Amino acid sequence: YVAGDSLYTEGITHWANGSGTQVSQCVVEPVNSKDVATILRFLGSTRTPFAVKGAGHHANPGFSSTTGVHISMRQFNEITYNEAAQTVRVGAGLLWDDIYAKLAPHNVSVVGARALGVGVPGFLLGGGYSWLGNQYGLALDNVMSYELVQPTGKIVEVTQASQPDLFFALKGGGNNFGIVTKFTLKTYPQGPVWGGLIMIDGSHIPEVADAVTDFSLNIDDPKAGMDTLYINVNGSVVVTQLVFYDGPAPPPGIFEAILAIPSFVKDVQTRSFLSFMASGGPFPVDQRTLFHSVSMLQFSPTISEVIRNETVFWGEFLKDKSASVVSYAIEPFHPGIYAHNTTATAFPADRSIPFYPYIIWFCWKDPAMDDVFYDAARQSAEVIADAAIAEGQTAVAYTPMYINPSLIGTPLERLYGKNIPRLRKIKAKVDPQNVMGLAGGFKL
Repeated sequence: YVAGDSLYTEGITHWANGSGTQVSQCVVEPVNSKDVATILRFLGSTRTPFAVKGAGHHANPGFSSTTGVHISMRQFNEITYNEAAQTVRVGAGLLWDDIYAKLAPHNVSVVGARALGVGVPGFLLGGGYSWLGNQYGLALDNVMSYELVQPTGKIVEVTQASQPDLFFALKGGGNNFGIVTKFTLKTYPQGPVWGGLIMIDGSHIPEVADAVTDFSLNIDDPKAGMDTLYINVNGSVVVTQLVFYDGPAPPPGIFEAILAIPSFVKDVQTRSFLSFMASGGPFPVDQRTLFHSVSMLQFSPTISEVIRNETVFWGEFLKDKSASVVSYAIEPFHPGIYAHNTTATAFPADRSIPFYPYIIWFCWKDPAMDDVFYDAARQSAEVIADAAIAEGQTAVAYTPMYINPSLIGTPLERLYGKNIPRLRKIKAKVDPQNVMGLAGGFKL
């Protein structure tokens, strides 16, 4: 497809359409893995820049977009549930929304994205923090096998038994080793859940901070989760709070503190898992967007105040530079989230120190302001990390950073750490001509 064709436009369009989308020479839409193999061999032989888009949720310029040949995985929409094996086979062109909906009648679910509108392949190849993660681990810990088209065009089924090195590399190694067309995932029983959205005026942030701190320090129930977002709205800070319990009702003592804070929206109830996912909204964005990650060991009232101040400061500073969203997400997880892996994984390089990714999320409209917003996100991340270190969280200086929301230019050492030499060795073996180097992303 070329410019002027509706499928060309659909193919290059991203969730963060301003920053994530580039004008490509053409869009190609393979229908099976053999097509992908043919395309990869051609692009490698001609040294043509390309991109691979699953759902297009990545905001970093050039990570799933290109000015060259854009490969759309839209046709890879298989969802095959195997009740006996307790697995599901899914294609690389799907949203997690599609999988949750397909599995719901079977009363099972998977360890997938925490928000609607997120694609399957990028999420799985870059880590994957989920509402079910406290119970079952990262999303990548729950991948049983990958159908991979290697850069040479060879199609292989990668499992721990068949190719342990590649299996390790694909668990967080991004798009460095070829194009994954299908994933086989573990499924888990899924009944009604409890939770939803609460919106709280920023004047109550001290109470929110106390409640979130208490939750992260003292709640040991892996079925419980929360996500706290400080967002600057017209110069004022508002808290959007998601609470979650994997069951029809939480036991007493888990969420009382956050529920007791005065709120102007409270949509918390027993509901289906898919209904809960929809309660937070898909956050559609047709503008320039960035995410950045700050790894923390512990939330505290002090860190809360720093994040609130950052929300206010950058909201004001960026207001006349076309800012539309200035926000910070606090996502406490149970320390046991890192204990569910049965094999080594590319990410995280070190599971011995439980860390939690806090996410910076900025949106703006003027492309001339790109560098201003990228610099602001980097500066803000440093301020938050420095505050944590000053508080005694010294490991923040070298703790892994969550790959998927990390800003373009993040040092590879902060993403893969001690795993870099092994990953480069695997990369050299499967991609000696560096075909995947023609695509964007965090490159080895």
